[in-house]
Amino acid sequence: MTEASRRRAMAKANRVVTFRIKRCDGPGKASYWQDFKVTVPKNANVISCLQQIAANPVTADGKPTTPVVWDSGCLEEVCGACTMVINGKVRQSCSCLIDDYAPNEGDVMTLEPMSKFPVVRDLWVDRSRLFHNLKRVQAWVPIDGTYYLGAGPKETPASQATHYVLSTCMSCGCCLEACPQFNEIPDQGSKEANEAAWNKGFIGAHAISQARLFNAHETGKELKEERLDVLMGTGGVNDCGNAQNCVKVCPKHIPLTESIAVIGRQVTFHAIAKFFKG
Repeated sequence: MTEASRRRAMAKANRVVTFRIKRCDGPGKASYWQDFKVTVPKNANVISCLQQIAANPVTADGKPTTPVVWDSGCLEEVCGACTMVINGKVRQSCSCLIDDYAPNEGDVMTLEPMSKFPVVRDLWVDRSRLFHNLKRVQAWVPIDGTYYLGAGPKETPASQATHYVLSTCMSCGCCLEACPQFNEIPDQGSKEANEAAWNKGFIGAHAISQARLFNAHETGKELKEERLDVLMGTGGVNDCGNAQNCVKVCPKHIPLTESIAVIGRQVTFHAIAKFFKG
């Protein structure tokens, strides 16, 4: 029996767990901590406990407060929206079972928003920079507006196995939160100024891995040179410090460091080819 299985088996039903939550009332406002007591059934996840708090927003010392705000969508580790820092580690809150983290009466769960993105409110952050970086590498297959061209390109079972794993990225932000090279960039006051500042920062393992995926696609590779131009520039693949934190926290077990190595080679060959082409 694994340690996680042992904790789950020992977890008591309907035990009271304290949730210590880092809160913030809006962008630019100071953060503060509040504690909540939650009666936790077996197999409950973090989201179900937050729903209990939202239904009865009273702190552990009996003071009424506002409901805690968080972001979520699918509740099955597909949408990536519910990422937060739980007991000091970034992960998806929908798949985080309380039995694993707090199996005993009186245990404490600590919830914080991701630190690399602006806080909208409480545990909800603005991940616009994450999606902007995907746009920078044109992480899509360029077929919009075309007529029917027949069956798409075939893949071998080996390449299909590799590409499927890369395609499971849900843009959750875990890899960026854990990355020492991906630092928070303060709000610049306008969308244009924010995007200009984001373009100078590290693009992130998620965007590099998606560039690898679409560079390997028979149709997607039409944009390969444009992607590599971005990734050989400021904030590109060479800004990676090889901490390898990203691959450790990825909830989909995507080989992100392998993708960074693959793109690193592609960028090197691309730069050499551009040099000789003048």
